[in-house]
Amino acid sequence: MRIKRLDHLVLTVADPDRTTEFYTRVLGMRDVTFGSGRRALAFGEHRINLRVAGRERGPEAARPTPGSADLCLLLDGSLDDASAALARHGVPVEVGPVERDGALSTLVSLYVRDPDGNLIELSVYPGADDD
Repeated sequence: MRIKRLDHLVLTVADPDRTTEFYTRVLGMRDVTFGSGRRALAFGEHRINLRVAGRERGPEAARPTPGSADLCLLLDGSLDDASAALARHGVPVEVGPVERDGALSTLVSLYVRDPDGNLIELSVYPGADDD
C-alpha cells in the first residue's frame, strides 16, 4: 500500500463559528457545509473538517481535544504579505520567521495560534515558484 495524498483532516474545536471566522477571515479559507450540517474549511484541493468537542460521532481520535493540533500550511504568497495580513487582523506571530524542515526541503515559517490554541505554521519554500 502507498498513500497518494492527504484528502482532509479533522480538527476538534470548541466553537465552530469562532473557528470558521478565524480561518476564513485571517487565512482565506472557504466555509463549507456538508452531510447533515457538518462544517469544514476548504482551501485548494484540501479540507479541514470540524468536529465539535463533546459532540463526537465516532470513530474519532482517542482523545479529541480542542487545541491539540499542530498544522503546517503552505502560503500562496510571501511571508512579508502574511505578516502584514496577520498584523491587520490583530493576530500575533508567536515565532518566526524561522527555518524548518518541510516535506520537500527547508522552508521558512511563521507560527500563530487559532482560537482553540492550535499551533498554525504558515510557511513558504524559499525560491519556489509562486504559480
